[in-house]
Order: sequence, then structure tokens, then C-alpha cells
Amino acid sequence: MPERRTSASLGPAEVRRLCRQLDLVPSKKRGQNFVHDANTVRRIVAAARLGPDDRVLEIGPGLGSLTLALLDGGWPVTAVEVDPRLARALPDTVRSHLGQEAVTRLTVLTQDALGLQATDVASPDGRLPTALVANLPYNVAVPVLLDVLGRVPALRTVLVMVQSEVADRLTAPPGSRTYGAPSVKLAWFGCAEPAGTVPRSVFWPVPNVDSALVRLAVHPPPATTVSRADVFATVDAAFAQRRKSLRAALTGWAGSASAAETALREADVDPSLRGERLGVAEFVRIAEHRPAR
Repeated sequence: MPERRTSASLGPAEVRRLCRQLDLVPSKKRGQNFVHDANTVRRIVAAARLGPDDRVLEIGPGLGSLTLALLDGGWPVTAVEVDPRLARALPDTVRSHLGQEAVTRLTVLTQDALGLQATDVASPDGRLPTALVANLPYNVAVPVLLDVLGRVPALRTVLVMVQSEVADRLTAPPGSRTYGAPSVKLAWFGCAEPAGTVPRSVFWPVPNVDSALVRLAVHPPPATTVSRADVFATVDAAFAQRRKSLRAALTGWAGSASAAETALREADVDPSLRGERLGVAEFVRIAEHRPAR
């Protein structure tokens, strides 16, 4: 007799039931706002543009709404959940909705996503996730996203839900009002674009911020003689005083204003510009001309 299967989604009543069952009061600190709308979850999965051979990394699965939709689509999922109660409950939720076969395609890691290593998420035969699909905890969304991209080199595509204001910064082009260090750093890893908005009403508890989707097509980093850390340090210095010219903002980074101007001119960048006018390629050139300290 075939295994009985229920709906591959969590509605509002079941989200509340699971929280009561787990004695879980959603934590604002951990960004625990759970999606309970099946159409929204299906839209997120569709926006990820996954291929048949993708292996998915999910950060912060929570009660499992998105996990269920991914597994229902046939993809193997490695879910990283910092809350032990949620991590323990996830396989049971999958089993009750999709059956035991789906559980065999689910790996749950109980740990913080910051500092996650590629070896942590590799399958027993060494295969790494090729796609990141996640409703990221909003208070740590940017550091988690950049950290995972830097540590899991097999990722080819990313679809994350973040706070709307963060989505604007991540996808902003040079010269725009919201362009900043996160915009440049994400551009190191790939080409980011907005992928839609998500209303507050599909969450429980209802958050006090709006949400949006960001899609990233991962590409190789720029060719350079310096490290990613060197480039990101240059970006941070430029935006620490974003209203100042690069000559002034990079004074401490270079050792003096004259050294900053020399480095900028050698990088073919106008010292009177502000950091918000530059793309990642210009920051790479500047980092390559930092004076020896």
C-alpha cells in the first residue's frame, strides 16, 4: 500500500500547532517569522530557477515550509538550523507531509550558519550544494550570505528572502542612493537582481518589516593579484566615510592622504570621487595598488 501523503505545505493553523508542540515562542533575535502561505513558498522555489541536478542548501529552515516545497520538487536539501528544537522536529514534519523517501533526501545540521565550512555541507560522496535557497534571518542576512558564498565554492545560484531595505542595498547599482559595501561585496560573487516582494501577511508572527527576494547568478570572482579580504577591506574603508572623497576616506587605509591619492591614480580612479560611484572592478584595482605597510 503506498505511503499516505498530506499537503506539502504548512498553513497558519499548523504553524501555530507546531510551535505549541515544540513549546516554541518565536524569537525576534533569531528572526523566527514563519511563512504559512503555500503560494508564496511555491513562488520562492520557482524564482530560484533550480535545475534537475541541483543540490540545495537552506539556511534557517525554521518549521519547514520552504524545505517541504524544495523536497516536494525532488531536490536534495541540506538544512542548517541553529535552534535544536526546530532541527530535531524537521525530519518528522517532512515525514508526515511527504513520506519517508523525502526524509532520505534531507540532511539537517544543527549549527550557526556563520562559519559554515564546505566540508560541513558535503554529501557522503563529496558532492556540495549547488544552490542556496533560504529565508535568511534578517538580523544577520548579509554576513551569513557573504560568508556562505565565500566558503561553499560549488554554489551556482542563490535565491534569498531578506528585509526589503537589505534587498535594495544588495541589488543596487553604482551611483544609486542605496549602493554601499554590501552591494560591492555581493558583486564580487555574482550578478544580483530583485526577484519580487513578499507581503507581511504570509508570516507568523507578522514581522514589522517588509520582505523581498534577491536572486544571484554566481560567477567567478574578478581576476586579481590580491585576496578577497584585501578587496573587502578596501571597500569597507571607502564606505566607512561614504560622504567623503576617496582621497579622504582611504587616508587611514593607505597611511596618508598623499599615499591614498597615489594609489587611486595608479589604479586609474579619480581621487575626488566617492566610493558609491565605483564598481567592484575599480575596487579591485585600488586594492592592488595599496601601499606596502
